[in-house]
Amino acid sequence: MKRFVLIGTAPIPENGGALCLYEYGEDFIIKIQGGSGNQLMNTRMHGSEDALGQIPCRKVASHPQARVLVGGLGMGFTLAAALKALGADAEVQVAELVPGVIEWNRGPLGEKAGHPLSDPRTTLLNEDVAAVLAREPGGYDAIMLDVDNGPEGLTQKVNSWLYSLDGLNACAQALRPRGVLAVWSASADRAFSGRLARAGFRAEEVQVFAHGNKGTRHTIWIAELLPGRRS
Repeated sequence: MKRFVLIGTAPIPENGGALCLYEYGEDFIIKIQGGSGNQLMNTRMHGSEDALGQIPCRKVASHPQARVLVGGLGMGFTLAAALKALGADAEVQVAELVPGVIEWNRGPLGEKAGHPLSDPRTTLLNEDVAAVLAREPGGYDAIMLDVDNGPEGLTQKVNSWLYSLDGLNACAQALRPRGVLAVWSASADRAFSGRLARAGFRAEEVQVFAHGNKGTRHTIWIAELLPGRRS
């Protein structure tokens, strides 16, 4: 009979909380320590994480020396999908705030996603994605954000800025012309769609199954920067 086995605990910097990695049979699961028991991530159900990397990177794969940013390493599936969709001359930066999550991806989680941190196109940044955006004006062809449960289902209040109008404006400033912003969410959020429009994006809500073609569906906003939004 399968049971949850705690593999490790990773403190969240400047938060006071922690993430916990569990082994459950052949799968791994990440939860918030002391939370409601809900799973944040699961190696068996990552269809929407794959789509978060695939959809925007396919749109910019033809750009010469495409440069993209993944906000939130998670279990590595979005990073792996982005690398698969891009060419050999691309660069994929991934910003992850929690050191323990990085170590898990270098260790037990690595094989599940195909060891994307070992790809020579990957640049790993152990820092807040907001800080990366601030120092990279016009730096990216695509930005993919999966740092929480989405704009409506935040588990950490510190992440709220990223989904605010100021945060979306920062994303717009960090994109190159014809840039694409993709945002993962556990659920739809009409107010967030409106903020994307005010920040100068033409956005589409895409519903993606978490696993296969049935069950839970997640929302991904695919937001293309409108011409003239950046000078």
